[in-house]
Amino acid sequence: MDVVEENKDIVVGGQTVSPGEDKLLKISIDRLPTGTLIDIPVYVFNAKKPGPTVLVQAGLHGDEINGIEIVRRMLAEKRLRVNKGAVIAVPILNIFGFIHFSRDVPDGKDVNRSFPGTKTGSMASRMAYHYVTEIMHQIDLGIDLHTGGGQRHNFPQIRYTAEDEKSAELAEIFNAPISFPSKLIKGSFRNAAFRMNKPTVVFEAGESMRFDDYSIMEGMQGILNVLKHFGMTSNSEPEYVERNKTIHLSNRRWLRAPTAGMFIPKITNGSEISKGQILGIVTDTFAKRTKQIKAPFDGYICCVNHQAVVNQGEALFHVGMT
Repeated sequence: MDVVEENKDIVVGGQTVSPGEDKLLKISIDRLPTGTLIDIPVYVFNAKKPGPTVLVQAGLHGDEINGIEIVRRMLAEKRLRVNKGAVIAVPILNIFGFIHFSRDVPDGKDVNRSFPGTKTGSMASRMAYHYVTEIMHQIDLGIDLHTGGGQRHNFPQIRYTAEDEKSAELAEIFNAPISFPSKLIKGSFRNAAFRMNKPTVVFEAGESMRFDDYSIMEGMQGILNVLKHFGMTSNSEPEYVERNKTIHLSNRRWLRAPTAGMFIPKITNGSEISKGQILGIVTDTFAKRTKQIKAPFDGYICCVNHQAVVNQGEALFHVGMT
């Protein structure tokens, strides 16, 4: 068997990034009604020495800006320039959603429910199609950066596919504060990657349209952990945060509002909880009726809803047990 002495070429948008080259490329997707061309920016850092090709992507939902800032900071600090293998970095996948402060594209479709997409489908479907054909077939593993939805603040956590041992291993390497398996969703990027045998993890941290520096630093550290593990960057790289071990959650559930009213959390996101502990209250504006939300078991808080006024049945806390 021949020994490969040099890394492989990476081709995006018809342009080749040879070993030893770094380039900013673009995948053309569509035009706005004004005729303005919209494309997906793709940074490629291709080292001379062979190694894995790692995809680091953010902005699959346009309003999830913590992930976008994670990639931006690592680009600014030149932390994605590797000495082995390659990094494909996509700061904003859903440009349309980003400029409209929206999770989706203008026609209301969710790109993360449109994979693997079609060449002549809706805008979201075409974005997914071009991404699969231009990017995904060239990668060895992927890191997908997300946040919670509007008002829902996810404590930094890594999610992996239970049926994929390699994604579970990747989650261990990433070493986020919290880790747990998550079901595959039809049409999602992670589902498409699973079907292509590309181990992928999803990092969830913070909430949409709000920067959270702790979440950003944890995401940067996790990416750096992966690059160091595969020998793609120096072990002497400075750390962003320190962590001894990840908390592995087995079962999880949402605690919902028992009544409509004002929601007042009584505990910090990410905290360890004990069965029966009061986590928050829902109260009316006249201080006549108050309902307590209690912990159903010993475990941890992994998401808190920051919506101050809630309706009955709305998800308030996401809790899990080890």
